[in-house]
Amino acid sequence: MTINSSGLSSNKIVLSALIITHNEEHNIKNVLNDLDFADEIIIVDSFSTDKTVVLASAHKNVKVVQHAFESYPAQRNYAISLASHSWILFLDADERLTAELKEEISNIIHSKDSLSAYYFYRIFMFKNTKLHFSGWQTDKIIRLFKKENAQYDLAKVVHEKLNITGKTGELKNKLLHYSYRNYHEYKQKMSIYGKLKAIEELSKGTKPTFFHFFLRPIYQFLYQYIVRLGILDGKNGIIICYLNAYSVYVRFQELKAIRIKN
Repeated sequence: MTINSSGLSSNKIVLSALIITHNEEHNIKNVLNDLDFADEIIIVDSFSTDKTVVLASAHKNVKVVQHAFESYPAQRNYAISLASHSWILFLDADERLTAELKEEISNIIHSKDSLSAYYFYRIFMFKNTKLHFSGWQTDKIIRLFKKENAQYDLAKVVHEKLNITGKTGELKNKLLHYSYRNYHEYKQKMSIYGKLKAIEELSKGTKPTFFHFFLRPIYQFLYQYIVRLGILDGKNGIIICYLNAYSVYVRFQELKAIRIKN
């Protein structure tokens, strides 16, 4: 709660909303519209070549900073360093807030009993269709946290880990995750993730073998398709489970190439 110039209290949210972007022109307007309740919106862009920066800069209450991309956690930590307020809502450009979720966020920020950070459960959308299973039914991620209690782990170059000092909670309302619009977009992203994960494997000293090249991808597919019930998501379930297995395959092929070069 803040005090305005007339001396009366107000329920203004003291919140910094952060986004890191690269070529997100198809997402940026919608996510910014969802963040209209934040005190400030900071976008850290890694030199997009599309209209991301132009569209974002035209939106009120938005500050765009261009910063060279080193890794996802490094980019996120840089964005955090720019935030003016203690409470941070860190979204991806393809995530959306419902009215109910925005109200819940507001209530948490104004509560005297709030914790250091909060997990958001996500509804995974593929080609504008809700994915019910395929391993995504329990997907959750920390998106709301206090600046002084959080820092991203630089060792996790993909699927970043936010280290929290203090207690964490969970929000009741879910975040919408419009992750991929089509097969080719998802395949490209899985290939990128696979190559980034190869760097993590290299740092752990992993030496790829037949097991990594063939059995790991097969296991990944069967685990998500059978154990995590991807079979119940129909055609989309097959696609998602296959592409996640493909990412594992790319990871170890890339690791092999890196080790040969070194």
